[in-house]
Amino acid sequence: MTKKLKDSIVKNAKPQANGKPADYADGGGLRLHVTTSGKYWHYRYRWEGKSKELSLGTYPSISLKEARERHEEARDLLARGINPSSYRKQMKAEQAVMNKRSFQAITLEWMARSLEIWSEIHAKNVKRAFEKDIFPTIGAMQINEVKPADIIRLVQRIEARGAGDTARRIKQYINQVYKYAVTLELTERNPAADIDNNIILKPLTRKHFPTLTDPIQIGQLLRDMDAYQGTLVVRCALQLSALVMLRPGELRAAEWSEIDLDQALWTIPIKRMKAPQHVKEANQSVHLVPLSRQAVEIFRKLQPYTGRFKHVFPSIRRANQPLSDNGVRTALRTMGYGNEMITPHGFRGMASSLLNQLGWNPDAIERQLAHKDTNQIRAAYNRAEYLEERREMLQAWADYLDTLRTGGQVLSFRKAK
Repeated sequence: MTKKLKDSIVKNAKPQANGKPADYADGGGLRLHVTTSGKYWHYRYRWEGKSKELSLGTYPSISLKEARERHEEARDLLARGINPSSYRKQMKAEQAVMNKRSFQAITLEWMARSLEIWSEIHAKNVKRAFEKDIFPTIGAMQINEVKPADIIRLVQRIEARGAGDTARRIKQYINQVYKYAVTLELTERNPAADIDNNIILKPLTRKHFPTLTDPIQIGQLLRDMDAYQGTLVVRCALQLSALVMLRPGELRAAEWSEIDLDQALWTIPIKRMKAPQHVKEANQSVHLVPLSRQAVEIFRKLQPYTGRFKHVFPSIRRANQPLSDNGVRTALRTMGYGNEMITPHGFRGMASSLLNQLGWNPDAIERQLAHKDTNQIRAAYNRAEYLEERREMLQAWADYLDTLRTGGQVLSFRKAK
């Protein structure tokens, strides 16, 4: 079959002078249909005595060479007694079914069902993890085609870039997706279930958050925080970080409804604390934070400015959202305190280290930190809140920090027995 078109002809092809479409035949039913809006490849053929037309794509996305290849494939189907148009529709239908069973499609379905019980931040982190590390590797695979080796290679590649914690979290997410898929009979097996992290990944080395424990350095940090030239919201968040021993996320998402300044008590629902997801969902307990006089003063100073908002520390960009997770960290860096010196989480370590060193009850310290007791029997019986002891401890801690702020070095602030 003689080919009539050339690349130069296709490139320069135009509609008719009067603006009507023009057809440029290549032979065997392949033609280039040119209009004022574009150039389109078509294959004209006959099926059961009727004229049919099959679209082969648009130029220049589909070159002359590619159009001829698609044309030949369609002619081969026709020679075998298969209608090219019907075949394409069947392939699209089958692909649509396959796409619904891809790992990515099942994951998106699982995520959609989980949004009601996830926090906004957790949902954002899960979505980012899948889009960055998982979908590019196994997203297009059918849910029942993913093998343990695929998952192992994926998480080992993440670990190789120095992200061991992320690798474990990614493997956990994949396992959750497969639990969902197996339950709904979308697949018969969970390839992540029998993968042992201890075999495929290096042991985790527990790292402590950098902090300051030298009284002189702490005193300078407190003075620097008082002199911070940023927003009042961030300065108050910095100052309270040193007083309440909370995790950064628990502090920055504080809501005014949780704060009772008259009783000097902060009541945080468990759904905002670090806890297993099912515990957060039930939301049947709280974490009590006694407030020192100094902490109450900071809240009262902030109340006229943010009291009309839901959050104590609202975002400067969106008042209905809390301060970003980098707000306090950036402030520390601005003051010259890099991550190697202290992080927002390091205020907890600062208080814990010195309070233990100075003889305060370790149980009260751990309760104030909201740490889970690793001894299950002990945890079952040791339900004491130590509330009054913690109130005394936090007031003494705040007074001690005031002394360091003015340049003094107090060696002990344990109440005499």
